[in-house]
Amino acid sequence: MGHDSTPADDLRLYQTGAHPCGYWPDREARDLVLDPRDPRLGRIYPQALAWGFRRSGDIVYRPYCEACHACVAVRIPVERFQPDRSQRRCLRRNSEVVARVAPAERTDEHFDLYHRYLLARHRDGGMDDHGTTEFDQFLVGAWSDTRFLELREPAAPGSGGPGRLLAVAVTDRIPGGLSAVYTFYEPAEAARGLGTLAILRQLEWARREGLQHLYLGYWIEGHAKMDYKRRFRPLEAFDGRSWQAFPE
Repeated sequence: MGHDSTPADDLRLYQTGAHPCGYWPDREARDLVLDPRDPRLGRIYPQALAWGFRRSGDIVYRPYCEACHACVAVRIPVERFQPDRSQRRCLRRNSEVVARVAPAERTDEHFDLYHRYLLARHRDGGMDDHGTTEFDQFLVGAWSDTRFLELREPAAPGSGGPGRLLAVAVTDRIPGGLSAVYTFYEPAEAARGLGTLAILRQLEWARREGLQHLYLGYWIEGHAKMDYKRRFRPLEAFDGRSWQAFPE
């Protein structure tokens, strides 16, 4: 790479073999993956997000399925976002919840919550047997600037410690934006709308820091666990070449 090269020059991309789709059990999937041995991954990552890629552990990938184009990368333009009526209700319902940006370091408390969440939400889905090693490999990248956005109940008076942990939003920081990597929350508190609250608090964080975008990963039309992303407006979608306004 010469002195005038950009960090994205000379990229190596690999196409995976066919594997079971993580979203539709009757489909096969393939991915494009950036070379995980490339020492420039930390510098390339912001541009990769802008190209519709995503991080899982130290792997930066994008779906590349021949017969299916259901996965659409989406992001929220932070300054133009306005919560709708349902999202405002979520904020009011959780007005006492305390948000704290913490280092991306696994604790017993984090892992216990993660394990309960997987058992409730992904039982028999291949993730419910994750241990501490899988937690670190999946959520904490070796080269990414990652934080855990903790959502907690208020601490009890005189307790001397933090309140009960309700949710953790694993979040990558990049120049100009945040990327929502994964959120896990207390399954017994599902009625609070903690997944929605995590995104709303990430947006507040991004706005405080003057960041432009919150990347939400992939929206999949008609998929019960992914379709919620379209409710955050305005929303932008990557069409393979550029970001476009998400259709109403």
